[in-house]
Amino acid sequence: MTTLTDRFGRRIDYLRLSVTDRCDLRCQYCMPEGFKGFEEAAHWLTFDEIERLIGIFTRLGVRRVRLTGGEPLLRKDLPKLAARLAQLSGLADLSLSTNGTQLVKYGAALKAAGVSRLNVSLDTLQAARFQQICGRPAFEEVLAGLIHARQLGFAPIKINMVAMQGVNDDEIDDMVSFCMDHRFVLRLIETMPVGETGRNAQFLDLRRVAERVRLRFGLLDQIQPVGAGPARYLSTTDGRFSVGFITPISQHFCASCNRVRLTVDGTLHLCLGQEAQFEFRPLLRGGASDNEIIAAIRQAIELKPERHEFQEQPSKIVRFMSATGG
Repeated sequence: MTTLTDRFGRRIDYLRLSVTDRCDLRCQYCMPEGFKGFEEAAHWLTFDEIERLIGIFTRLGVRRVRLTGGEPLLRKDLPKLAARLAQLSGLADLSLSTNGTQLVKYGAALKAAGVSRLNVSLDTLQAARFQQICGRPAFEEVLAGLIHARQLGFAPIKINMVAMQGVNDDEIDDMVSFCMDHRFVLRLIETMPVGETGRNAQFLDLRRVAERVRLRFGLLDQIQPVGAGPARYLSTTDGRFSVGFITPISQHFCASCNRVRLTVDGTLHLCLGQEAQFEFRPLLRGGASDNEIIAAIRQAIELKPERHEFQEQPSKIVRFMSATGG
């Protein structure tokens, strides 16, 4: 079987595809209020270009693709693109990360298109605090979207909570209970110094939180499947609920990183915490053959660094998270 392996022996089989850098929220750790530096729409990869490029990636061993943004459901006709990608030979898993505001509107179409799993951002269970963190009064829309998605049969549905000291850390136990009750998987995430917004977020070391949650809810360590991703999970004894801890700062997982990120303009980012990148739009629009693009992908993977430098150089990354893809 064809595979992509970087120079450190890591197999790259997961691609996060940003289909837009626009978002209808302004989460304080992601995109600043009043931001205007969006990519020109003419530079966005078309659906044909996306399908061709992702098809080549799957031929090289990429098995999982996650649709991201910005808010991916703001991209017109996204379910149509999802349906096209879901038919690609070799693609085993198509999922989507969303802020949840558009799930009531588009959830059924996404499910029919072949999207099976959802990650939904939700940092608080308080409507007023939601508006403070996310910049918009959309808490009820997100909650309705989550319930609708569960009714449609998406599974698993993972709740991504960015845990911030003095902002929402007092709600972690409430969020655990909420996810237990609604059969959602919870993932607690440390803030990362990506762009000025990320550097200004109130960092919370999740290692102590994990121990407290373990004792408070009687959770056990969950065995990590190979290639399962960056989260370290605790689970109930019956396995019906799990909470993951994503700790890129306090306990980084670079040695097992299996992913790359493709932005809406066709730029491949090899690491969130480094500037290594490769532009595919010129090849796609310049008449490059599939073999030339295959060679370019292999060349790009060679640029993937061994690890990020968030702690050593926290001011290094100036791009915002929304422009990179979640």
